[in-house]
Amino acid sequence: MKKLAKISASLAALGTLAAANTASAVDWGLGYAANIGLGTQEIRTVAANVINVLLGILGILALIIVLYGGFRWMTAAGNEENIAAAKKTIGAGLVGLIIIFFAYAIVLFVFNVVGNAV
Repeated sequence: MKKLAKISASLAALGTLAAANTASAVDWGLGYAANIGLGTQEIRTVAANVINVLLGILGILALIIVLYGGFRWMTAAGNEENIAAAKKTIGAGLVGLIIIFFAYAIVLFVFNVVGNAV
């Protein structure tokens, strides 16, 4: 009988300890980023923002290439070789812009599909 009383007392103490432990919030370290000043956004949001910034920078670079080609054409002074080189530069810039627009569309589509899947 004494063994049964000891076992039941041990189980009751263990049950009380488990109930007290689950009642209090267990910190798994998920709030650590907020405590040290890091962002708390999801990784998909951060990745989408980084990709959008990079595509924006590439778009600005392609626009600068097109403007440079236009400047070369305007300063060619009628020289056919310089005009042809300027046309190639403008064409390369426009192809770059088209590729960047398609890349943005693909990224937007993928993140919308992934965002709705979760």
